Amino acid sequence: MTIAFIGLGNMGNPMAANLVKAGHAVNGFDLVPENLNVAKEQGVTIMANALAAVKDADVVITMLPAGKHVLSVYEDIALKAKKGALFIDSSTIDVESARKAHAVARKHGLSSIDAPVSGGTGGAAAGTLTFMG
Repeated sequence: MTIAFIGLGNMGNPMAANLVKAGHAVNGFDLVPENLNVAKEQGVTIMANALAAVKDADVVITMLPAGKHVLSVYEDIALKAKKGALFIDSSTIDVESARKAHAVARKHGLSSIDAPVSGGTGGAAAGTLTFMG
């Protein structure tokens, strides 16, 4: 399975690294160059931008700071995502933004789930996060 991971910060980087350890191909993107360096060291394939990351992905995971970031990314990538891709937003965002993001995905024929996580950076590194759906 190919997974696009957008948002490789304190939570996203260890989450993506655990997906690589589980045998998945992970294409990642982040705006912060240092986050990309860390992800690359963990086996994530670094992509030039979010569109390139999602092009052939079966699953797209976002872990971003706020609802406005999630909406912006969804609006940019939904049209270019692989048909049938599943979008999973693990960011902790407001309900209104989560609903709008879901509507953007649905408009483009994509499935999406709002799945914020609990467990902090320790849980992300250990692979013990709790997903809330």
